[in-house]
Amino acid sequence: MTVIAASVDERLRLAKDAARQIALLDSARKSALLFAVAEAIDEAASEIVAANAEDLERGRADAIGESLLDRLRLDAGRVAALAAAVREVAELPDPVGRVLDTRTLPNGLALQKVAVPFGVVGSIYEARPNVTVDIASLALRSGNAVVLRGGSAAQSSNATLVRVMRDALRAQGVDPEAIQSVDDFGREGARALMNARGLVDVLVPRGSASLIETVVTESTVPVIETGAGVVHVFLDATARDDWARDIVLNAKVQRPSVCNAVETVLVHRDAADRLLPELLASLADAGVTVHGDDATRAHDDRVVPATDDDWAREYGTLDLAVRVVDDLDEALAHIRRYSTQHTESIVTADQAAADRFLAEVDSAVVLVNASTRFTDGGEFGFGAEVGISTQKLHARGPMGLAELTSTKWLGRGDGQVRA
Repeated sequence: MTVIAASVDERLRLAKDAARQIALLDSARKSALLFAVAEAIDEAASEIVAANAEDLERGRADAIGESLLDRLRLDAGRVAALAAAVREVAELPDPVGRVLDTRTLPNGLALQKVAVPFGVVGSIYEARPNVTVDIASLALRSGNAVVLRGGSAAQSSNATLVRVMRDALRAQGVDPEAIQSVDDFGREGARALMNARGLVDVLVPRGSASLIETVVTESTVPVIETGAGVVHVFLDATARDDWARDIVLNAKVQRPSVCNAVETVLVHRDAADRLLPELLASLADAGVTVHGDDATRAHDDRVVPATDDDWAREYGTLDLAVRVVDDLDEALAHIRRYSTQHTESIVTADQAAADRFLAEVDSAVVLVNASTRFTDGGEFGFGAEVGISTQKLHARGPMGLAELTSTKWLGRGDGQVRA
């Protein structure tokens, strides 16, 4: 039976209680639970889309911008994709119980280091109803309860998705309090989630740089930081014309609002005359506004002057900064200065340049001759993702099931005592 929580604290305690049941479910039971969640999402698709339409209408009235509206939007295809992602997570190997280390002490005490659930995973995010489903499904598959704060922009969508998933848990005989939302408590709910040390085991923020900074600086709960995406593509002197064009267009245009979209393109000076005219024309045809340095502007009068701020900007729109650099060393120096350590890619036919780029760029994902749009849990085979971590402790890069587990040492003895 669902309990109506009178306070945020009470709701968090219900989630912590439910986490004990989720942690004890075996792999087959958790898979069955997620298949039921996916089926429930499919059956409620029209209801979810209708709730999302309310959010979109409110977002347009509040002028939240096309980038957030794109993240917010759920049509029939996107809802079907959400359900498909849940099924994919259900079929992934269970991360819980993996034996990570074994050893036997000289006295015969046998030790095993195994993967275990965190317990309660919290997430604070904005205008991303897909995150509601992604994190809930990953949390359940990894044996965790989840507490969500999805923000006012997606309030109707999130409320509907949470209710649908909780109903699916209840129908499977699992405590629905394992999926919680504190959206109805507003900012008080977010503050309580950030300071619920002892009730929430880890907190993952997803959203704007300001949201992430707030969560990182104000939380007493341990935080896995997901960072902003000032993402770079470097077109080396040996870059193939077609690869350079296609990779940059895909990285910028396919979905400009997401964090793995390219924001700055660096072009080797020796390739600028060859690559830039076609590339800039293709970008203009795709509706991209290019902010360029003087060397870039010389190739196309549609390029607007870049400012120093452009090199550090995560646009999230059809805007792109382009700069001509003297060589690989200057490209690497630019990336070191402006990158948020999310994703960077080099387009080159020079193996030595590729190897240097892979070795020297200090980002969560570093690519050669590929679009930055591949930095994604679904593309990496995780089914869905919790987020893309740009920190270096515990998790880095796209986070899937394994990143929602901690470890525990198990010891089996036969009467040993320490001398």
